[in-house]
Amino acid sequence: MTMPAPLHRIYQRAWQSHIASRDFTIEKTWIDLGLAAAFDWVAGECSGQPVLEIGVGAGLTVPLMTRISADYTGIDYSPRMLDEARQRFPGLDLRLMDARDMAGLESDHYALAAFCWNGIDCVSYEDRQRVLEQMYRVTRPGGLVLFSSHNRDGPAFRESIWQLRPRFSRNPLRLGWRLVRMLRLFPPAAYHCLRHLRCRRDYEGYSVKAAAAHFFRIMIVYTTLPEQRRQLASFGFQIDAVFGSGDGKRIYAETRTSDAWWFYFIARKPVHHFILADK
Repeated sequence: MTMPAPLHRIYQRAWQSHIASRDFTIEKTWIDLGLAAAFDWVAGECSGQPVLEIGVGAGLTVPLMTRISADYTGIDYSPRMLDEARQRFPGLDLRLMDARDMAGLESDHYALAAFCWNGIDCVSYEDRQRVLEQMYRVTRPGGLVLFSSHNRDGPAFRESIWQLRPRFSRNPLRLGWRLVRMLRLFPPAAYHCLRHLRCRRDYEGYSVKAAAAHFFRIMIVYTTLPEQRRQLASFGFQIDAVFGSGDGKRIYAETRTSDAWWFYFIARKPVHHFILADK
């Protein structure tokens, strides 16, 4: 499915909004335990080698990436977010670039290409394949890619506008504030949810639907474990590990479903074709 052109503009507005700017600049150590486990998995192997961060945003995960290596490149397609990252981290190699077309980056170069914050979910499924093709191209033989993706079997897929209903509180001031907040947020959320309902698509291994993030203004891909494994294998990747977002526990190959909100996939670009070339 190719997403309608207006959705591309919706994404751009969402990533350049005040809410996105705030969320992507709040100082954190880890987004969740799954990211901590994933970074721990790749850090030793990629230490001191060239690393690429895709969808750098305003730089929330820059300190985590530069702990692995000072040989760092970051890209993002939002000018506003990239300007904020450049102000926060002057001197780093930060480039305005679309993950679907990374022609400006060298092939077979990076020991690690990371795309966090479920950014790969925010394009059509066809464009998702282009992103993975580009990640494969720029990663060196034997190198790793790391990305997160929403789980269609997890609670995020079941989110709806009704979650904005205020939780009951015996404190009248707190309950009143929650009611005011609901009255402010519910109408635009309901509008965006209904507006994007016609764009929802469900397929055997993935779905495309409005996400609760940014009050249902964006459409994202929710995938299943078998489908994402299949897709990675179709590009030639070998899966090293998968971690769940909430508890950071490893999800093994025999597992076909999980209640994680999203997954962290770590896959390796094989070296076999280079070994054969040396013989």
